[in-house]
Amino acid sequence: MRNVRCSDSAAFARLYRLHYDKVFRYCARRLFNRHTAEDVTSIVFFKVMRTISSFKGDSNDFRNWLYRIATNAVHDHLRTARRRADAIRNIALVHGSDPTFDAESNCELQEKILPVKQALLTLKPKHQAVITLRFFENLKLIEIAEILGQNPATTRSQLSRALSNLRKQLRGCAGQNREVSR
Repeated sequence: MRNVRCSDSAAFARLYRLHYDKVFRYCARRLFNRHTAEDVTSIVFFKVMRTISSFKGDSNDFRNWLYRIATNAVHDHLRTARRRADAIRNIALVHGSDPTFDAESNCELQEKILPVKQALLTLKPKHQAVITLRFFENLKLIEIAEILGQNPATTRSQLSRALSNLRKQLRGCAGQNREVSR
């Protein structure tokens, strides 16, 4: 992997094919919108193509480097409050019916997942990232710490805070739903 250069289009095409699906799924899980995830994934690979000559490491390091670029690209996309509000509105309209995000198309399951998706989007981007990397990408805390460029203890602490905030958001949603049904 060290000898891959941007000018070697066949080698880059192999890397692209090998990693595209994982990067796309990660972006889709963070953004909850297929088209936006495709756009952000394209940005990720464009950045990889431009900077691959500076990469040094093995295949594990490369995967972590890719996730770091993807995390930064997602954060860039979510920075403005307007985009975040649009994403929440899109989730409410779609009701989570896109099979990209859920293996089952069971309506009851979709209704249960919708509040989780909405609550996840209310969290800080760094908390969204740590939850997505841990529970959707099934990465270990040490890998997440490397991707985010931080100490594993910091990552563990962020994950704990993120889960606590997510629980609070979900309790708030459950309280509102009980009031509406009365």
